[in-house]
Amino acid sequence: MATDRSRAVLGAAALALVVLLGVAVLTRVLDGDGEDGGGEPAARPGVSEATSSTDRGAASPPGARRVLRLPSGGQHHFTKNRFLVAYYGTAGTDALGVLGEGTPARVHPRLLRAARDFAGPDRPVQPVYELIVTVADATPGRDGDYSHDIARASVQRYIDAAHRHGALLLLDIQPGRSDFLTVAKRWKWALQDPYVGLALDPEWRMGPREVPGRTIGSVDATEVNEVSSWLSGVVERQQLPEKLLVVHQFRTDMLTRPRLVKQREGLALVQHVDGFGTPGQKRATYGTVARPGTFTMGFKLFYDEDRPRMSARDVLALDPQVRFVSFQ
Repeated sequence: MATDRSRAVLGAAALALVVLLGVAVLTRVLDGDGEDGGGEPAARPGVSEATSSTDRGAASPPGARRVLRLPSGGQHHFTKNRFLVAYYGTAGTDALGVLGEGTPARVHPRLLRAARDFAGPDRPVQPVYELIVTVADATPGRDGDYSHDIARASVQRYIDAAHRHGALLLLDIQPGRSDFLTVAKRWKWALQDPYVGLALDPEWRMGPREVPGRTIGSVDATEVNEVSSWLSGVVERQQLPEKLLVVHQFRTDMLTRPRLVKQREGLALVQHVDGFGTPGQKRATYGTVARPGTFTMGFKLFYDEDRPRMSARDVLALDPQVRFVSFQ
């Protein structure tokens, strides 16, 4: 499966990157290089919807420690057998996934319908927007890092929508030739929101002479640990609820030395197993790369490339158990 995925992703990535290069001039962020730069449907049974301002952390009495909560009203993501379902993509284009096929308000009802299939009497489901905020490019760009940030205003629209609809927001990073920590720090302003988490996509983490779309990238556990240490510090200093830190993977060499990945206070680590193909191919990839002793497990479903696409029942039957599914 990894070989098929590698061949397929180069063609798909090249097509997507050509589309994105046409809008890169419009979306490249000019806000600066510091840490703070960077670029209502009805509720469905068992699927979380918008919470009150009190649940999100209203003003606390003088001297009291403020309490910020997740959309579910709690402090932790996977309590009470909670299951997360995401739509994946970037703002303003459908080239990279279903999330970009419309505004957050238009896409959210579709996400709720997809999430409902995973809900059960003892399995509440939390909707998630996984938004690619740093997009890999086929050309070096102004900074020479083969990636660009989408507009800060676009990210803010998704943060606002997450609060309106009771969704989580994941900021997905495709860093090109930069490193994950450098890019993550550009999004600190958004990560200070209690509803916002972070996703690392090693497929697009390039070496000094590699180009996105020509090479499948990788990241070492040391770099993941640097990001998690920094993000855990943000959680502690801002008194935030637990944050998601998601690492995407569909080949064993995309995450090197995974046994060295560290648990961090205030973070929920998720290994998200990507890759399209037949159900048999996807199960084989999952069984090969999954590391449930280190991570909570995630899994991706592709609307167009998976033939046939696995059902919610199929995903829920996977071993080790999946707790987070995204659709692309």
